[in-house]
Amino acid sequence: MSDLSSPYTYSSALGTRNCPAGTYHIDLVSGTVEFSDGLFELHGYKRGEVVPSIELIFAHKHPDDRPRAQEIIAEICCHGGHFSIYHRIIDAHGRLHQVLTSGEGTVDPAGTVTTIDGMMVDLTATLQRETEVAAREAVERATATRSVIDQARGLLMGRLGIGAEEAFKLLIGHSSRSNLKLAVVAAELMALADAKGTLDRLDAAVRTIVNGKPKRQRRDTRS
Repeated sequence: MSDLSSPYTYSSALGTRNCPAGTYHIDLVSGTVEFSDGLFELHGYKRGEVVPSIELIFAHKHPDDRPRAQEIIAEICCHGGHFSIYHRIIDAHGRLHQVLTSGEGTVDPAGTVTTIDGMMVDLTATLQRETEVAAREAVERATATRSVIDQARGLLMGRLGIGAEEAFKLLIGHSSRSNLKLAVVAAELMALADAKGTLDRLDAAVRTIVNGKPKRQRRDTRS
């Protein structure tokens, strides 16, 4: 029996809880397949419940990913070499896993590929965490944007003695005229409000928002 712990033991830095992984050994001469305990678990089995085989491996591939995986393995069986493929599997309990499978076909002196050894790493939890983090950051950015717009609207309400809807329309109008995003208009206004010694500039900015962009005065060219 081959040593399934070498050379394809996954790095302990991945963490068995967050990135389950397992190794496999395929003997192309005898047609036998060996799974590590981790690979049995990844496919939803315990050791002894099933006999590993190439057919079993492909049976658990997601139908949309199976043809590509079969194509790659066929190529490795013919020429050997290393491969790596990101794909999905469906375990014995119907759960979907997003995995990375890598391996290498060993060629004997006669040029025949005799074995394929490799590993499979379950990236499902990692990818889910990344998606959740990205979604949370998007929500935080959206919340921050709403906050600065609300602050700018409140500033206009206070300085002009107008209602929330009218103040919001003024901001939108200036955003359209200046071809700037609403959040940028609001942020610039609040930056002036928060800075020291910018009261005159703040007043000018408010007047511009109310009256529109000041028209450039035409020079009198008459002699």
